[in-house]
Amino acid sequence: MPMNLVHRRLCSSEKWARAVEDRLLPWVLDGVPLGPDALEIGPGYGATTRVLLRREGLTRLSVVEVDAAYAARLRREFGDRAEGVLPGGGGGGGGGGGGAEVEVVHGDGTALPWPDGRFDSVACFTMLHHVPSPARQDALFAEAHRVLRPGGVFAGCDSLSNWRWRLIHWGDTCVPVPPATLETRLRAAGFTEVAVEVGTGSFRFRAVRAVPVG
Repeated sequence: MPMNLVHRRLCSSEKWARAVEDRLLPWVLDGVPLGPDALEIGPGYGATTRVLLRREGLTRLSVVEVDAAYAARLRREFGDRAEGVLPGGGGGGGGGGGGAEVEVVHGDGTALPWPDGRFDSVACFTMLHHVPSPARQDALFAEAHRVLRPGGVFAGCDSLSNWRWRLIHWGDTCVPVPPATLETRLRAAGFTEVAVEVGTGSFRFRAVRAVPVG
């Protein structure tokens, strides 16, 4: 989704990449079992993707990015030999990061091109506020639930709204997610075991696609 020049420079900076690696993702993913086959929605410049690729036990990471230029940049960095045309369509690459196979797809998190129950985990980090409406955010939650296997985990984080944060997002697509309402929204998408925790400047969440009884 559109970002202003200052915001783009911040998200592509080494300072942000270090903050993601040292503080943000260790907090968000503490105790979260990603499993061997994970999906990241909306990685942008790829700072979070680089950290995910170093997670122990991850053998395949798919990423879906709505911005065509960002998707092309991610494909160049992570060496996706599948060209991101069709999910699961052969190849994958050993580009920047760890040893996991990487698939980069140019697509929309509200209409994911994978079958039901494909992934062990789905993650998104500091991107929900760039989804242009609450209804589209809810559609993303529903899609995350759909592509998870039973017992799979949806985890992520987003920023808390304040005047300084709003200033950085001047002119951007910016629809903050109130953490107080997120549990209800995730449960409406079908998730169980929902947990939302507010931290300093951001909140984290995790939820599970239930295992059918019987």
